Amino acid sequence: MRRMTALAAAAASLALLLAGCSSTPANTPAADGTADTISGDVAVSAAASLKGAFDTAIDEFTAAHPDVKITANYDGSSTLATQINGGAKVDVFASADEANMAKVTDPGLASDPVIFARNTLVVVVPKGNPGGVTTLQDLANKDLSVVLCAPEVPCGAASQTLLKNEGVTVTPASQEQNVTAVLTKVSNDEADAGMVYKTDAATTDQVDSFVPDGADQVVNSYPIVVLKDAPNKAAAQAFVDFITGADGQKILDSFGFDQP
Repeated sequence: MRRMTALAAAAASLALLLAGCSSTPANTPAADGTADTISGDVAVSAAASLKGAFDTAIDEFTAAHPDVKITANYDGSSTLATQINGGAKVDVFASADEANMAKVTDPGLASDPVIFARNTLVVVVPKGNPGGVTTLQDLANKDLSVVLCAPEVPCGAASQTLLKNEGVTVTPASQEQNVTAVLTKVSNDEADAGMVYKTDAATTDQVDSFVPDGADQVVNSYPIVVLKDAPNKAAAQAFVDFITGADGQKILDSFGFDQP
C-alpha cells in the first residue's frame, strides 16, 4: 500500500513538472522564434524625405516586435535638430545631412551616428513642363517661379552648393522648410520648377523631373543615431539596427535611396 502511494506521488510530481515545461513563455515571441525582449514607446525624428521609407520600415519592424510602438515626427532636419536641442524627448534622430546631425552630436546629445543612405537632387516641374525647364541654367530665368528649400535645410544647402558649382544664380519665389513643401508647390502647379531629392520626385505622378548636370557631385548622406537621453534606448537601438541592416536597406532601396 505504501508502495502504491509513493508511485502515485511520483506520477503527480512528474505531471506538474511537464505542465510547467509546457507553459507559455512570459516574453512575446519575436519573428525569428526567439523571446522578444524589447517593448515600449519609441519616438523617431526623421527628415521629411524619409517619410515613405520609414513608414514602411516602422510597419515591418513593429510587426516583428508587437510590444513596441513607434511614433514618427517628419520635418526638415534643421527643425528636428532645433527641437532636440530644445529638450524634445526623442529616441532616434535620422537626418538628411551630416551638418544638421552635427548640431545634435556636437553638444554631446548623441554620438557615433551611422550613415544609412544617400540621395541625389533632381529638378522637378509640373506635369507637362509648362515652363519649358530643361536645364539647371533655366532656373535663372526671372520670368519663372522657382521654389527651393531654405539654405539651413539639407535639400536647400545641397541646392545652393549645386547652383554655385554650376555658376547659376536663382532668385527663389519661396524658400521652404522641408523638401515636401517644395514638391507640393510644384505638383500643385504653384511654381514652374523646384529642386528636391530623386526619392521625393518618385512619390507622385504630378511632376516631371530630370537630373541636372553636377548633381552627382552633390550627394546627401543620411546619418541615424540613438540619443544619449533616449527614454527607450534598447528599442531605439533595435530600430536603428533594423534600418542599417539588410531588411531596412532593402526597404530604402525600394524607395530609390542609394546605399551608404
